[in-house]
Amino acid sequence: MVEELNSVHVETPEVGDIVKGIVTKVEEKQVIVEIENCKHIGIIPISELSSLHIEKASDVANEQDELDLKVIKVEDEALVLSKRAVDAEKAWDSLQQKFETKEVFEAEVKDVVKGGLVVDLGVRGFIPASLVEAYFVEDFSEYMGNTLSLIVVELDREKNRVILSHRAVIEKQQNEKKSELLDSIKVGETIEGTVQRLTDFGAFVDIGGIDGLVHISQLSHSHIDKPSDVVEEGQKVTVKVLSVDRDNERISLSIKETLPGPWANITEKVKVGDVLEGVVKRLVSFGAFVEILPGVEGLVHISQISNKHIGTPHEVLEENQTVKVKVLDVNESEQRISLSIRELEETPKPTDEDFRNYQAQEDSSSGFQLGEMIGDQLKKLK
Repeated sequence: MVEELNSVHVETPEVGDIVKGIVTKVEEKQVIVEIENCKHIGIIPISELSSLHIEKASDVANEQDELDLKVIKVEDEALVLSKRAVDAEKAWDSLQQKFETKEVFEAEVKDVVKGGLVVDLGVRGFIPASLVEAYFVEDFSEYMGNTLSLIVVELDREKNRVILSHRAVIEKQQNEKKSELLDSIKVGETIEGTVQRLTDFGAFVDIGGIDGLVHISQLSHSHIDKPSDVVEEGQKVTVKVLSVDRDNERISLSIKETLPGPWANITEKVKVGDVLEGVVKRLVSFGAFVEILPGVEGLVHISQISNKHIGTPHEVLEENQTVKVKVLDVNESEQRISLSIRELEETPKPTDEDFRNYQAQEDSSSGFQLGEMIGDQLKKLK
């Protein structure tokens, strides 16, 4: 422990005593000090000025500085002193408290070494590369001289080991911000975000410190094969909040619901009498659903599929087939469109067989039968 400084009143200090000194001269490799209440001059070797390696004494000391120093050697006319020892003694007590309370403090980066960064806390503090940021850093040279917020993550006085983390501070701040956002965000609200990454099943969007998922089904009104068909990483997007799971920190978002629906103003895009090209999406017993615009399907009733009589739509159509259709009716409020394929087909010319069938029907309907005519002739012969 550091001795009470104001209790030291000796003319010839002993090894281990703590004294006050005023810097009178700063040389390249040592500092000369005048010691209070002492006839000896004090000398601080450059190695005893700091816990870190320094090139010249003026890096850490200036004339007229008042320093707390520890006597490490007593010579006839001088005392060999250590600033580093006093700083370390104070530092360990302070660091122990910071370690126990997880206190966040600031320190300047004094050196960039292989594997991380070094700061002077009175003792050497090391920030491993993996604990500098929450993301990968390739070049640490830009950190030299910067002041970082840190916490102590490992402390071993016997081994003179102090491990610090800037990453833990950043992640703590991010978690606090995330919690605040989760508490404030509301289902149904529309917010701005940035696409962070794409997966097979959707896109993760940063909405201010937390990522939400836009499922692939919520990216567009029309069918898409993969998210990259409609969005890209780094893109700014508007999203609607569908659900918030605060316990699991999950947010479901939708881009689709912020876009005009495919049926919006459909009567301006599709009019009765229009002839359009579409794709057969589904076949059902009563007809075929044909997509004529992205996300807009109309029904071709079975009676409007062909001029010929058919039992099921499958007889003449198949899914994904491209067909031409005529618009019979548009109902925007009910999102229904009636279509016809038959009206675009040419009316077939009657065949000889059709004529014979027609003639047979005519004869039958007239009530005049060949058997009746023969019967009348027989009666006359009698």
